Amino acid sequence: MSLRAAFLPAAAVVAALAAVAPGIAQAAKAPTVDRSPDLWSTINICDTAKHPDTIGIRASMPGSGKPKERMYMRFQVQYWQASEKKWAPTDATVDSGFQPVGSAKYKRRESGWNFSLTPPPEGQTYRLRGIVSYEWRVGKKVVRSATKRTRSGHKGTSGADPKGFSAAECTVTP
Repeated sequence: MSLRAAFLPAAAVVAALAAVAPGIAQAAKAPTVDRSPDLWSTINICDTAKHPDTIGIRASMPGSGKPKERMYMRFQVQYWQASEKKWAPTDATVDSGFQPVGSAKYKRRESGWNFSLTPPPEGQTYRLRGIVSYEWRVGKKVVRSATKRTRSGHKGTSGADPKGFSAAECTVTP
């Protein structure tokens, strides 16, 4: 075997890697579903005069660009359990179940859910936050999923009361 023949396959591998490297680098830069700026949730209504004893949760999820995929969101409320110093799930009345939000062919989809609450007893308050679960499905098969808790900083949310309201938590008073 000549010296040149021994190095030829290595040169071919280097050339092949150089050809695909830009694609690999681009894929590495692309945000994953969990890190996408289009994946978020916020509280956009919190016990206002217009919406008393109500918490509203608004969310966004990125599409995959795949027309066969459908997107779903599930809105839930948790309350701060002060005695245990932890967030706890509420009962089934503050769980929307998975709701269809449309085709994943779009860049992103937004949706929301309002929950009317029984007012707290006099002298007590409810400290609440939202949890949104996201699923991308093909038929009944879940092909990817994510979960986000509510965060502030989403000022342009549709249906906010007051306009521009965005919060991580909500306190409901009697």
